[in-house]
Amino acid sequence: MRILVDADACPVKEEIYRVARRHSARVFVVSNAPMFVPKEDLIELVVVRGGFDAADDWIADRAGDTDVVITSDIPLAERCLKVSARVLGPTGRVFTEDAIGDAMATRALHDMLRQSGEFGGGPKPFTKTDRSKFLSKLDETLHAVRKQMGKRQQPGS
Repeated sequence: MRILVDADACPVKEEIYRVARRHSARVFVVSNAPMFVPKEDLIELVVVRGGFDAADDWIADRAGDTDVVITSDIPLAERCLKVSARVLGPTGRVFTEDAIGDAMATRALHDMLRQSGEFGGGPKPFTKTDRSKFLSKLDETLHAVRKQMGKRQQPGS
């Protein structure tokens, strides 16, 4: 069970580390530039070079069905869902196969509106409620992955 973090703009890294410790989950903090991560066996910084989508490519190429990916990047979320990884946004948003098409369409619409000058600003400010929801969803997701892994290890599975 691993947590793959799209780390460059992730506001919940400390929360990820805290929950990962409780679950003994390995964390890969994937970034385009060096950053501080705790010096612990469960936490590894992966600095990727090679351009705009290099971190996304690293994550998508390694994600699997017992991994949890943390990202706010909708195209990366879609790529990871295709390999059955579980995907959470830093506000606790759960990305699902059923909803990713709508999220991609909304993203495309917002991009078009931004380019036309009719829509501005970035994401809304990150709140304590977002942080709390994220913590709850990450804990819930890791429990679900552990349960899935347990079922695979049962005789006859």
